Amino acid sequence: MWGFMGLLPLILHWFFIEWYSGKKSSSAFFQHITALLECTVAALITLLVNDPVGYLHIRSCGVEKLSDWYTMLYNPSPDYVNTVHCTQEAVYPLYTIVFIYYAFCLVLMMLLRPLLIKKIACGLGKSDRFKSIYAALYFLPILTVIQAVGGGLLYYAFPYIILVLSLITLAVYMSASEIETFKDLLVKKKRLVVLFSHWLVHAYGIISISRMDKLERDLPLLALVPGPTLFYLLTAKFTDPSRIRQEEGSGH
Repeated sequence: MWGFMGLLPLILHWFFIEWYSGKKSSSAFFQHITALLECTVAALITLLVNDPVGYLHIRSCGVEKLSDWYTMLYNPSPDYVNTVHCTQEAVYPLYTIVFIYYAFCLVLMMLLRPLLIKKIACGLGKSDRFKSIYAALYFLPILTVIQAVGGGLLYYAFPYIILVLSLITLAVYMSASEIETFKDLLVKKKRLVVLFSHWLVHAYGIISISRMDKLERDLPLLALVPGPTLFYLLTAKFTDPSRIRQEEGSGH
């Protein structure tokens, strides 16, 4: 689950960088690299400062049930009047480590990104240069609230969320880019990068469902990763709106 919540800021960074950079801007690539560097360094620092300190792994408590994530709702009331606020994080550090990671992401972004954009974002107007940073100042607090409220639910549901979202976003991207054939997919390298990125996320979702306990049995399921792309390309010509309207017109 920490991997899922860790990938979300990077994916959103890339999305808003691409959204606000514009087709003529040459700064998008460098901003993508900077965002990857920010999130990678933030993840490494987060691992190093958590127990055991100085090592790139964490020592965590096991999760047995959903209520383990919300121990603050189970503070005891010995006299049925006064509540003793003595509960601790039962899933330590799976709950708080995400907040630490987001804090480092924010700090590194504010230190690195403005300097980079000021130097290389010459293809953008002054009002558009920092919009990707402004977007991050919105989505990072939103992700923090989602983790605070729904961390336990995400722990059990995130593999299925990954699969559904990767399918939806891939279909939307291919539709918006008017990709209907294999030739259209190979025209631009950027499209292949987006495609392989979706495949990696989809594979991550499949592996997360197996939870590593029966990986040998579930590993062949990775062969299904290209399936949605192949299905889309093979059926896109049958669902083209212009063709449907043309057939309706010829029918009358």
